Amino acid sequence: MEPLCGPELPFWEANQTLHTDRPDLPECFQLSVLSWLPCVYLWAVCPIYLFYLKRNNRGYIMMSIMNRFKTVFGLLLWIVCWTDLFYTFHELRQGHTQPPIYFVTPLVLGMTMLLATFLIQFERLRGVQSSGVLFIFWFLSVLCAVVPFRSKILQASSQNEVTDKLRFTTFYFYFGLVVCELILCCFNEKPPLFSNVVTDPNPCPEATAGFLSTMTFWWFTRLAIKGYKQPLENKDLWSLNQRDSSKVMVPKLLQEWEKELAKAKSEENLSSQAVYSKPPPSTTNHVGGGGGESSPEEVEVLLSNQKTASRQPSFLRALIKAFGPYFLIGSAYKLLQDVITFVNPQLLRMLISFTKQKGAPDWWGYSLAALMFFTAILQTLILHRHFQYCFVTGMNIRTAVIGAIYRKALVITNAAKRSSTVGEVVNLMSVDAQRFMDLTTFLNLLWSAPLQIMLALYFLWQNLGPSVLAGVAVMVMLIPLNAVIAMKTRAYQVEQMQHKDARIKLMNEILNGIKVLKLYAWENSFKEKVLAIRQKELNVLRKTAYLGALSTMAWTSAPFLVALTTFAVFVTVDENNVLDAERAFVSLSLFNILRFPLNMLPQVISGLVQASVSLKRIQRFLSHDELDQDSVDRKNTATGFSVTVVNGKFSWAKEDPPVLQNINVMVPQGSLLAVVGHVGCGKSSLISALLGEVEKLEGEVSIRGSVAYVPQQAWIQNATLRDNILFGRPYNEPKYCCVLEACALTPDLEVLPGGDMTEIGEKGINLSGGQRQRVSLARALYSDTDVYLLDDPLSAVDAHVAKHIFDNLIGPEGVLKGKTRILVTHGISFLPQVDNIMVMVEGRVSEMGSYQELLKQNGAFAEFLRNYALEDIVEEEEATEDSIEEEELFPEDALSNHTDMVDSEPVINEAKRNFIRQISIISVDGENPKSRSVRRHTCSQRKHSDQQEKKKPQEMQKLIQAETTETGRVKSKVYLEYAKAVGFLLSVFICFLYGCQSAAAIGANVWLSQWTNDASGNQTKENVHMRVGVYAALGIAQGILVMISSFTLAMGNIGAARKLHSNLLTNKFHTPQSFFDTTPLGRIINRFSKDIYVIDEALPATVLMFLATFFVSLSTMIVIVASTPIFAVVIAPLAFIYIFVQRFYVATSRQLKRLESVSRSPIYSHFSETVTGSSVIRAYGRHSAFVVMSDMKVDENQKSYYPGIVSNRWLGVRIEFIGNCMVLFAAVFAVTGKENLNPGLVGLSVSYALQVTMSLNWMVRMTSDLESNIVAVERVKEYSETKTEAPWEVEDKKPPPEWPMEGNVEFHNYSVRYREGLDLVLKNLTMSVKGGEKIGIVGRTGAGKSSMTLCLFRLLEAAAGEITIDGVKISELGLHDLRSRLTIIPQEPVLFSGTLKMNLDPFEKYSDEDMWRALKQSHLHKFVSNQPAKLDLECSEGGENLSVGQRQLVCLARALLRKTRILILDEATAAVDLETDDLIQSTIRTQFEDCTVFTIAHRLNTIMDYTRVLVLDKGQIAEFDTPANLLSQRGVFYGMAKDAGLTQ
Repeated sequence: MEPLCGPELPFWEANQTLHTDRPDLPECFQLSVLSWLPCVYLWAVCPIYLFYLKRNNRGYIMMSIMNRFKTVFGLLLWIVCWTDLFYTFHELRQGHTQPPIYFVTPLVLGMTMLLATFLIQFERLRGVQSSGVLFIFWFLSVLCAVVPFRSKILQASSQNEVTDKLRFTTFYFYFGLVVCELILCCFNEKPPLFSNVVTDPNPCPEATAGFLSTMTFWWFTRLAIKGYKQPLENKDLWSLNQRDSSKVMVPKLLQEWEKELAKAKSEENLSSQAVYSKPPPSTTNHVGGGGGESSPEEVEVLLSNQKTASRQPSFLRALIKAFGPYFLIGSAYKLLQDVITFVNPQLLRMLISFTKQKGAPDWWGYSLAALMFFTAILQTLILHRHFQYCFVTGMNIRTAVIGAIYRKALVITNAAKRSSTVGEVVNLMSVDAQRFMDLTTFLNLLWSAPLQIMLALYFLWQNLGPSVLAGVAVMVMLIPLNAVIAMKTRAYQVEQMQHKDARIKLMNEILNGIKVLKLYAWENSFKEKVLAIRQKELNVLRKTAYLGALSTMAWTSAPFLVALTTFAVFVTVDENNVLDAERAFVSLSLFNILRFPLNMLPQVISGLVQASVSLKRIQRFLSHDELDQDSVDRKNTATGFSVTVVNGKFSWAKEDPPVLQNINVMVPQGSLLAVVGHVGCGKSSLISALLGEVEKLEGEVSIRGSVAYVPQQAWIQNATLRDNILFGRPYNEPKYCCVLEACALTPDLEVLPGGDMTEIGEKGINLSGGQRQRVSLARALYSDTDVYLLDDPLSAVDAHVAKHIFDNLIGPEGVLKGKTRILVTHGISFLPQVDNIMVMVEGRVSEMGSYQELLKQNGAFAEFLRNYALEDIVEEEEATEDSIEEEELFPEDALSNHTDMVDSEPVINEAKRNFIRQISIISVDGENPKSRSVRRHTCSQRKHSDQQEKKKPQEMQKLIQAETTETGRVKSKVYLEYAKAVGFLLSVFICFLYGCQSAAAIGANVWLSQWTNDASGNQTKENVHMRVGVYAALGIAQGILVMISSFTLAMGNIGAARKLHSNLLTNKFHTPQSFFDTTPLGRIINRFSKDIYVIDEALPATVLMFLATFFVSLSTMIVIVASTPIFAVVIAPLAFIYIFVQRFYVATSRQLKRLESVSRSPIYSHFSETVTGSSVIRAYGRHSAFVVMSDMKVDENQKSYYPGIVSNRWLGVRIEFIGNCMVLFAAVFAVTGKENLNPGLVGLSVSYALQVTMSLNWMVRMTSDLESNIVAVERVKEYSETKTEAPWEVEDKKPPPEWPMEGNVEFHNYSVRYREGLDLVLKNLTMSVKGGEKIGIVGRTGAGKSSMTLCLFRLLEAAAGEITIDGVKISELGLHDLRSRLTIIPQEPVLFSGTLKMNLDPFEKYSDEDMWRALKQSHLHKFVSNQPAKLDLECSEGGENLSVGQRQLVCLARALLRKTRILILDEATAAVDLETDDLIQSTIRTQFEDCTVFTIAHRLNTIMDYTRVLVLDKGQIAEFDTPANLLSQRGVFYGMAKDAGLTQ
């Protein structure tokens, strides 16, 4: 530096700086290094920053007062700097030659100030509200100016006068201005003009936050305070930043993905041109891979013919291009942080060596402490910046992936749909997108972990030489151990999941069939089954716990073992090696740094493997073929036909055989075409072909105008009834009312609780089948299009409703006359009224023409009529003549019964029906006027007879109570409950073990510090072995204690889990039926799955982590206080701040988590709904509206997820600040007390302080998780303490074993209601039935027929009166004693998954012969003996693999096996065809000849020969006599018989 400063101004003088109590820097150093540092920084950053500003323009900011001040100060600074420069020139003229540095520095400074002023203005024009670049510049300037500030005053005071007055003055001017700039830089400018921040009602403050606020996440504090005062709600959340919304993110990814597809396609084309000179004519209904519009369709054909190793479009590349750049910023921060991490151990070394030097000046120590604090703060800020970038990237990837999958799912072909079920695709959205999100947070560790390991090893080698290799060897040996443990744990988890799934599946079935279990008194057998699975599950959990304890031990002892081997080797290798404090504690802190990357690497790698699997799955899904938009020509205007198909040949998937061949159809404008044919002949496929949903192999399809489509299975959205009908069109009242009238929906609206604003459940479960179908029709009618495609809309409704709809809507006189209608139907009575009939046979059109023409031809159509007509036409004609009021008595037209039996999609139909049953909120007819029974036979209760119920006020209590979500803090009572479940003694013992383990750890480290003190006293040689031995013993003791404590804890947790589950299970089996009627199944299942899972797995892990971190933090305090007692003074304020922050964080984050999980499920339910209804959505052209809806739901979810991320960063910065303060104070107190402290203790306390930050941070997180998870205990508790029914067995009231002998049943003034507070369903019944009588019970829906049977079984307890059987009052018996002596054949046949044998006889009371006899009598013998498994035939869930009729017969077989004196038959409705019904009736007549039989009849002909008939009306007996007498009385019964066509 001599040429710049000249010989008089030396650059560095050690005596003046380091070795003095009043250090000062030489003037040359001040003028060069200190002045240039900020300038170099600004000029270096400037080009990058300007480029960034050019790219990101946010609109300009108006000139504000503050901005003017900044600019003026900037210019003043420039003037001040150049004043110096000119003054130097002036001195030169005077003849005082100054060294060149006096010219260079002011020049450089002046230029830099101009640059800074330019930046201030440029940023304003680009809309930057607060500048980080300038903040750092001003901060550096102030920092560098502090030294000359002090030194100029020191100089002046030592010389008693100011030598260079002008420069002295300008410098203080300069200093003042720079400080002002720094202060101004901390404040924000107003937001730019026209920015969306201004328009947004609740903008995210991050956008307008200043640089400091952004770095420390200060802008989040407002929300934290709000969340602390009261539980956050959705309205408190900020709206999502524009750049994180689906609107921006999804197109970004799709654009890259489309480029990938196009690239892959062009390569394919190149590779295939050689093979085909002329591509075959394109007829496929396809756009390859779903890329751009221009893609030539031949590609598909080529691909199948020639399997080239063509390049798959890579989804990964698309992801990297879309999100890579943003993510890399985070990686840059990570790199910086890794480097800074290693500064603190070096500072620790200097601090320890400082305490050893007796004469060193104190300011060294203090500046070391300050430096430690500063680097730690810097590290914290940088680390959390990095995390913020990573998490936001993860969040964006999730948004984009979900959006891409949703958009794709709306357009994939049927073949593709078959290859991935709805469940799988929902999984892609939930699980796989989540995996990407989890991975991005740790992805940087892939390069950062090896870097950290290498750096740590380098410093260790410097410290301890080759002995380090011993320690590294131990680490490397631990890696396979950890890997093996991880593999085993993964295997156990899979096994555990299987058991859990089996248990949930069984629970699901049990809860679906709980009514049947109660009726049959089978609870015990099923309870044993559940407990057996649960036992297996707990055994696996126990094994996992053993492994967990091992891995915890490995993780805790690893750093210790490494230190032990390294130190032992180091001391024994060479006599002269001395272990002193510097070496020992610096190495320890380096080992602690090593611990994190070593443990994380295996996790990151396994995360990578999982993510790559997910990547492949998503890529496969996104590469599926898409439907061709152009297969159906919608533009057609030429002909007079509105629908034409010429030579059509269609198949469901390209490789399938065609389902429709040479189809030629011309439908004239405005005509009504009926399509008839047997089941499975391709009627629905024809409709799909017209919609363009199937592959067009050859031919032309054209439709003129818009289309409305009514699918066979009505698709209902989870929205209000009105929204379902409007389907996105504007509301027009007169038109809407007309639509409701035509679809016969007006009466239904009176019954629904909210009229047309009633919220319809998922898949329309609170509507009956017929209502759903009518809503679907109403949607089509309201859409007011040109062509109507109606796929068998009339089969789901009752006969006379069908007639009403046909007459008012579809038929020649209906609302739709003049529109083109294509109606698929089975209803023969309508055929004479249609314009044309098309008869389909096996995928071909066999004949076409009007009704009369076809009858004359006497072909397939005539045969079809003969097959179906006889009974049906009679029934239908009868039905339709009669008034609509008594609709409930008619079976649905028998034709549809046949179709039900052999439906073309039996599985879907069944699944759907089961779903209805599952969630069927209402168990029994007429339970409450507002609720709809989900039985098919009450398709639409038109006029509700119960007048009183009608009069009741509108706000009848809601059937389903809303689920209570806990808000606010968890009560300490819940923790006590959990401790009680674990066992109080055990809980105390666990805490004691943790205490011992911490004591051992502290002991080991204190011993180490004693050992290092030997070095100063030179008595190292003699007791090396003793030192190593004790150190090893203490460390190993700690390891063993860790293992024992974590294992004991796990055992306690498993015991608690077992107890809580068995209590819940027992209680649920004993709960009365009314509970299951008012609680949705999902809610109970949730207790058994989610909450039990939390208690099994999440809670133990959380408790373990919490205890561990708590004791680590505690022992740190103890160590620091022991070595520097004055530290105790600081603990109180720090602890106060800590608890303060913790309370704020926990309250806010807990509520954010709740909001996030609440807003997550709508995404998936909306998605699965969309997938099932995709054909309807496409037919109506609502594609884009649904995409927007999905995006909104995703954004809504991310809106609560984003503050969740930020809350963790906010917490991290604050907690780590407290940790850093502890480092600072530990170091400062070590410096103040260095006279009476030995270096070992200093090392001990500071190295403990350095690692406490992590524990403090995790402790808060764990408290928060603990609070979230302990709620599960509360929820399980709540459901294990619901009210129970009467005891199953009453010892002193046991009936004799052969009771009931006679089968006499008497009712005395019997009344009953469903639940407290509801009306009576049966009022004062008095009747007596002799043994062996056959009683038929009839009455309209809601008259109380089913209730009578439930009373006999005491599923409903009497409100008044009593029932006696053979003189025994049934109310005194135990429930099992009663129920096992009666037999019921329920209306809905419920089967459980398991063998047929188990379904007939779960308690294994009967022999195989008995079973075969029962099967013979129930006409199942032939079917079962044809099965290879015979009696061990596996029934799938709900008995799906048997037809409905067969299931009904299985229930009959059960009854035959039990054969008790009293049989109750709740006659099945639409589910069973007439044959099965006759079989059941004849069997009952022969087999149960001498028993008392009660039959609830829906078809009157079954009970015409019974001894007596009971007619119920509104819960009272209307008539009770023999059928013949009743007919002659011409009363209610006669009217019913006449309606059914049984009498004239």
